[in-house]
Order: sequence, then C-alpha cells, then structure tokens
Amino acid sequence: MLNTTPEFIAKAEPDGVNSPTVGPDAVPIAMQVNGVTRTLRAEPSMTLAETLRGPLGLTGTKIACNRGACSACTVWLDGDPVCACMILAIDVGGRSVTTIEGLADGDTLHPVQQAFIDHDALQCGFCTPEMIMSCAALLEHTADPNASEVRAAISGHICRCGTYPHVIAATLDAAKVRRG
Repeated sequence: MLNTTPEFIAKAEPDGVNSPTVGPDAVPIAMQVNGVTRTLRAEPSMTLAETLRGPLGLTGTKIACNRGACSACTVWLDGDPVCACMILAIDVGGRSVTTIEGLADGDTLHPVQQAFIDHDALQCGFCTPEMIMSCAALLEHTADPNASEVRAAISGHICRCGTYPHVIAATLDAAKVRRG
C-alpha cells in the first residue's frame, strides 16, 4: 500500500538538503535507476514518472491521474513504493529508483512477476506494473503476508478488469516461493 502519511511524503525530499532554485530551462540530473546511474537533462517541473517514461524510455511506469490518486505510476524509491507522479525528478538525487523493468534478474522474473503470469493476474495489463511493484514491496517487508495485507498493499490501485482476487492469490503464492 502506498503510504500517504505526511511523514512518508516528506521522506520524498532529501533529508536536510535545500535545493537551489533552477530553471526554467532543462538542467542536468543524474539518478540511480534500476542499479544504473542515468544522466539526462530535464526541466525542473518534470515528475519522476514523466522522466522515466520520456527521456529514459522506461514505459512500464504508467501515467494516468498525474496526481497520486490511482497508483499507476508506482515505483520504488529506496525500496519503498511511491507514486512517481508526485516526485520531481530533480528531487530524487542519489536515491535508488526501481521500476518494473528493473525488478527481474536478467531473464529470471521476480517471483511476483512469475506468479502474476501463473495466476492470470492480468488482463488488459495497464495496472500490472503498479500492482507487481506494490506486491513485491510487500514481500520485501513481510515474508508471510495474509490476504488482508495483500489487499491493503493494493488498496490504492485501480484495476478496471477486476483481477484483484488473482492478484491476491498470485502474491500469496509468490510469498510461498520466496520462503522456499
């Protein structure tokens, strides 16, 4: 579940860093994405979601509401799921960003990705990346979740196809696989 408490939102900004005023033109930025330092030029007003999809070409991160209400843009920031549409790219700094493209280990899918396939937890596929990112984050923090915890983890996500029961089953199965 995306944590929207004020403390969590405040965590999106680097601790103790007062960002200088920049812009309005594009500025050089470097960010750690999927384990690789990526450098680019971005306008100061570009969100992390826009930067991932645009200049970096990582289109697994979706943009839908562009105001943090639907969770379509869920990525990990230092291992925690966040709405990438609510964070400016220039504010990411040296923190680690993980997208759906970076979740697998080479050709080996993350257990949640494989479980989504095995349990038919996707239909149109639009919400699949966001759901996988939140469910995988849940398993990173909770080795043996129950169905209620999975429901809480995906509570901010919108799946118009109604795959929620399959998502829950897939996540619980992935937890078993991870535990061995």
